[in-house]
Amino acid sequence: MSDVFAVDLALDLSPNLPDAVLAHLRRHLEADSADDDSDEVDWPDFVPLLADRGPAWRIGGLLTGELVQGADHWSLTARQEIHAELLPDLFALAEVLAFNARTDGVIGQVRFYEDEVPELLVSRSGTLVKMPLREADPKTSRHLP
Repeated sequence: MSDVFAVDLALDLSPNLPDAVLAHLRRHLEADSADDDSDEVDWPDFVPLLADRGPAWRIGGLLTGELVQGADHWSLTARQEIHAELLPDLFALAEVLAFNARTDGVIGQVRFYEDEVPELLVSRSGTLVKMPLREADPKTSRHLP
């Protein structure tokens, strides 16, 4: 059994994203992004959480991560497999993303790879809220036509 979690992030970030946050996010997206000018070089245990690309090992589909600057904001989309020991780092990154999210609402989700129901990551007034979901009761749930 593996301790792998599926992570999906999709959100728009403030057009005034601080340079330090932007650099930190880019470092997470690029596996070989550590350079001697970075403030994070002093973090020997830094693991880029959004840098894997290609076929997923456990969750199916592809692993990806993209940060694109639009006309008036930054857009981030990422799909990754994260080991359980890295979840605290992921949630710390998600707190930064929630604080800098352009709008309130769902910014992503996390689920144990064998589970069907994720935990939502929600930005509420710049604060990260983890919202566990549960399976619907088939007796009371409505089905789409």
